[in-house]
Amino acid sequence: MRAVDKNMLHWMAITFVLFPVLILLGIFMRTVQGGGLGTLQSWFYPMMTLHGVGMVGVWYVASMACAADALGRYCDPSPAIGRFALVGTVIGVALLLVCVFAGRFAAGWYFLYPLPFKGEWPAWSAITFLLSLTVLGATWLVWTLDLLRAIAKKYSLAQALGWHYLAGRSEPAVPPAVLIITVSLIACVAGLLSGVIVLVLFYAELFAGVSNDALLMKNLTFFFGHTIVNLAMYLGVALVYDALPDYAGRPWKTNRIVAIAWNAVLLIVLVAYFHHLYMDFVQPGAVQYIGQIASYASAIPSSVVTIFGALLLLYRARMRWNLASLLFILGLMGWAIGGIGAVIDSTISANVRLHNTLWVPAHFHTYMVGGLALLCIGYFYHRCQQAVGLPERAGLQVFAVVAMLAGAYGFLLMFYLSGAYSVPRRYALYPSELRLGTGFAAVAAGFATLFLVGFLAYLREMGRRWLGAFAKAA
Repeated sequence: MRAVDKNMLHWMAITFVLFPVLILLGIFMRTVQGGGLGTLQSWFYPMMTLHGVGMVGVWYVASMACAADALGRYCDPSPAIGRFALVGTVIGVALLLVCVFAGRFAAGWYFLYPLPFKGEWPAWSAITFLLSLTVLGATWLVWTLDLLRAIAKKYSLAQALGWHYLAGRSEPAVPPAVLIITVSLIACVAGLLSGVIVLVLFYAELFAGVSNDALLMKNLTFFFGHTIVNLAMYLGVALVYDALPDYAGRPWKTNRIVAIAWNAVLLIVLVAYFHHLYMDFVQPGAVQYIGQIASYASAIPSSVVTIFGALLLLYRARMRWNLASLLFILGLMGWAIGGIGAVIDSTISANVRLHNTLWVPAHFHTYMVGGLALLCIGYFYHRCQQAVGLPERAGLQVFAVVAMLAGAYGFLLMFYLSGAYSVPRRYALYPSELRLGTGFAAVAAGFATLFLVGFLAYLREMGRRWLGAFAKAA
C-alpha cells in the first residue's frame, strides 16, 4: 500500500486542531443569538469573521491536500511546493488571528467593499486582514499551478479533460479523479486570480487614494469566494470517485457521460456566482438571468452523474462498510441536500424572499458540514487505515457517525426553519419581533455541541492511525 506523505499528515493535524476550535466559535455565535453569554456579545462579529474565513480556508486546504494526495497515484506533484503551501497557510492563519483577536476586525469573511475601511476597528487591523488574504491567495495559487503542472506532465489538456471520451475513444484511460481535479483546478486559478485583483484594488484605494466601484468589487469578491467554495466541494467529490471503489470492489471509470458532465461544470461554474447579486438592481438584467440558468446548469450534471454513479457502484456490490465508506456516502448525501437548498435560493422568485435570511447559511453549511467536511475526514481515515491496517472498532465508529449526523442535521434544520420564517442573517441579537430566531439559535447550539462530540469520537478512532502513519512516513 502507498504510504501517506508526511506533508499530508501535517495537513490532517492542522485540520484536527482548527476544526474543533472553529466549531466552538460557531457554538459561541449561536449561543449569543440564543440570548446567552451576555458579557461576550461584543465579540460576535469578530468571531463571525474568524469562523467564516477559518472554515472556508480549512476545508479548502483540506480538499486541496486530499486532491494532491490522490493525484500522487497518477502523477508527481512537487513535495517542495506542498511544503511551501503548508508554511504559507500557517503564516496567513497567524495574520488572521492577529487582526481578529488583537484588532477585533469584524467585516465578515466576505469582506465586501467598503466594509474593511468603515468599521470601528483600527486601520492596521484591516491591513493585516488584507495581508492575510494576500498570503493565503498567493500561496494557494502557486499550489494550484503546481498540481496542474504535475497533471500536464502526464496528460495533455485534452486528455486530462477527457475530450477523447467525447469522441468515442477510451484510450488513454484517464481516472475520473484526474478529470474532476483538472476541471476544479482550472476554475480555481480563475477564482484565485479574481481574489488577487480585488486585493490589489483594495491596496490601491488604501495607499494611493484611488476610489473603487462598489459593484465591480462585489462581483470580483463573489467570483472569488463562490468559486473556491464550490470547487473545494468538487475536489471532495473527486475523492469519492478515487477511493470508494476500494470498498465496493469495483472500478469507477471515466466514460462519455462523466466527461460531458464535468466539462459542462467547467463551462458554467464561473458564471453561477451572479445569483449572489440579484439584490443589486443596477446589474444588467441579462446577467441576473444568466446567474439563475448557470446555477441550475452547473449543479445538475455533476451531482446527478456522481450520485447515480455511486449508487450503481454500490448496487449488489460486496460493500465493505467502515468509517471511511460511510462518510463518503453521507458526504455525497450532504452535497445533494445542500445543492437542493442552493438551487432553491438561486431561483430569482425565491431569492427575493430568502436572500438576507438564514436560508443562505443553511445551504452553505450543509455543503460544508454535511458534505465536504465528511468527505475529507473520510479520506483522512481511508489513507491512514490503508497505511497501518489497525483493527476497527465498529461501535465507536457507529457512535461517531450517528452523533455527527444527528448533530449536523439538527443544527442545519434550525437554519432552514429560520430562513423559512424570514429570520435575517448576520444579526448578533434578535429583537422581540424575531424571538422565534432566538429559540432556533439556542437549539442549534445544542446540536452543534452533539456534532463536536461525534467529531471527538472520530478523532479517538483516527488518532492511533495518524500516529502509526506518521511513524511509517518518518
